[in-house]
Amino acid sequence: MIVAMQDVADEKQIQQVIDHLVKMGFEVHRSTGARQTVLGAVGAVIDFDIRNLELLPGVQEVHRISSPYKLAGKGFRPEGTIVKLANEVSIGGNEVVVMAGPCSVESREQLFATAEAVSKAGAKVLRGGAFKPRSSPYSFQGHGEDALKLLREAGDKFKLLVISEVMEISQIPMMLPYVDILQVGARNMQNFNLLRELGKVRKPVLLKRGIAATLEELLLSAEYIMAGGNYDVILCERGIRTFETYTRNTMDISAIPIIHKLSHLPMTADPSHGTGRRDKVSPMARAAVAAGADALLIEVHCDPDKAWSDGAQSLYPEQFTKLMAELRMIAPAVGRSIE
Repeated sequence: MIVAMQDVADEKQIQQVIDHLVKMGFEVHRSTGARQTVLGAVGAVIDFDIRNLELLPGVQEVHRISSPYKLAGKGFRPEGTIVKLANEVSIGGNEVVVMAGPCSVESREQLFATAEAVSKAGAKVLRGGAFKPRSSPYSFQGHGEDALKLLREAGDKFKLLVISEVMEISQIPMMLPYVDILQVGARNMQNFNLLRELGKVRKPVLLKRGIAATLEELLLSAEYIMAGGNYDVILCERGIRTFETYTRNTMDISAIPIIHKLSHLPMTADPSHGTGRRDKVSPMARAAVAAGADALLIEVHCDPDKAWSDGAQSLYPEQFTKLMAELRMIAPAVGRSIE
């Protein structure tokens, strides 16, 4: 249920409504916009009359929400969510933020060379895996905390924020000092225990769509994080598994405008995993920006032919530089910008 307060409602009136909802058995989540406060009431209460709420001082209107995702739904924040990061970087605003870097941190030389290249091209966030979920137990699994230290060092040197994937609850405390965004990979989209713990963290979370997940399932996974009180959630389309075998996954560009219709959360596109082919990354990145993506997550490697993981879908630095120039031409056509 959504309770929209009047613009002139004071703090006492808002608290009175919150107290009333709590007594009814609801868990209340507050969203305060520039002009209006909206209260999201979540719970299993079925038999109640919304008119009793509408009569409370300061209440403008009350809506029952039929969708299973209450906090991730558009009605909770109709104006949209802008996730504010450090260095005056925001995801969900006018600027399309580009996050780029290697699939995994292999060495200091590899990471710093790539970080310098993506920074010069205009990326704002450095991506890199410290812990790698691999299909084979014999594949490279990442360097762990040593990789996190290198990511932070490279980010600070080249004025980039840092995003890296968290795979389990025990890794969260270790990662917090090093990263600006915690990434949940496709394999963990429905790891509900992990999502609950990330709801307690006050740091942005980028949540990737599972390889066979519906958009409703993606939004319900976001709901787990938000129900814990962390509203800084960024969704990501990274391709889904279909009957097509030419590409690694099928990039669902339509997910971007659909999510924008259903949810207030920012939407990111990952064309690297979305296709799994270097020659298809740039076309899908261009399409994602045209479709309204708020950010891009792109794999770049200084020598992808020798990459320890996902080299076939990683761009050469010069390819990334060319792509950024193309995106700067496309973004203004859809009312966005890329610095």
